[in-house]
Amino acid sequence: MFPGGMNPKNMQRIMKQMGIKSDELEVKKVIFEMNSKKLVIENPQVTAVEMSGQKTYTVMGEAKEETNETEIPEEDIAMVAETTGKTKKEAENALKESNGDIAEAIENLKK
Repeated sequence: MFPGGMNPKNMQRIMKQMGIKSDELEVKKVIFEMNSKKLVIENPQVTAVEMSGQKTYTVMGEAKEETNETEIPEEDIAMVAETTGKTKKEAENALKESNGDIAEAIENLKK
């Protein structure tokens, strides 16, 4: 409901007079990627509001939490394994723990 029970059309008119443009977007999925997890919102309601040349997006819907899996290139795994003398699995785990940072993975495996 709009403030004070205001009619949505009146609200749109007032916003337009103030230089505020609002559009509903047709969106299938919104994904927020954070360091250690993702928030995935399927079939959200998304509104784009433009005011003073800047756009703001409002997302409404039920979020589902997922953990981020770091994609590690095979070349990186092979290089870390060869450099440290460890197995590819050990190298891959070290790279995942270091979020793909090769130098950190090598350093951790040499300890």
